[in-house]
Amino acid sequence: MTDSLFIKTNFDLCTGCSLCQLACSLRLLGGFNPHRALLKITHGRENLYHFPTVCNHCANPYCANVCPVEAIRRDPDTGAMVVDQSTCVACNLCSQYCPIGVVGVDVDLKKSVKCDLCGGDPHCVAACPTGALELAVRREVNDG
Repeated sequence: MTDSLFIKTNFDLCTGCSLCQLACSLRLLGGFNPHRALLKITHGRENLYHFPTVCNHCANPYCANVCPVEAIRRDPDTGAMVVDQSTCVACNLCSQYCPIGVVGVDVDLKKSVKCDLCGGDPHCVAACPTGALELAVRREVNDG
């Protein structure tokens, strides 16, 4: 068995405040721009409910499987799927194949970007005032 980190979401606790997106964009850009954050909040009908969506760091990730240059790899320390910017060719296949739509292309870098769990200490989790985002450990069974 191996352990990997992921961000567990509790939709019932999310108020749609966007503090998680602000914290994410501050870490990435040095400024506040929730539209460039690496997690999304979908606001439901008349803002009655909110769905935070962040990378699942899947056990068998589509984003990594379709990458023609193997630029998306699992971080050995956190278990997060991370993009190697020096290898990425910005073909955008990872973004197209992500089933939850959280892999994007950075407009400045012109490279793919996705949540890397901030190296194991996600800023979005720390910023969430309601506990809707929680860093959790996933235990996975190795088939080999």
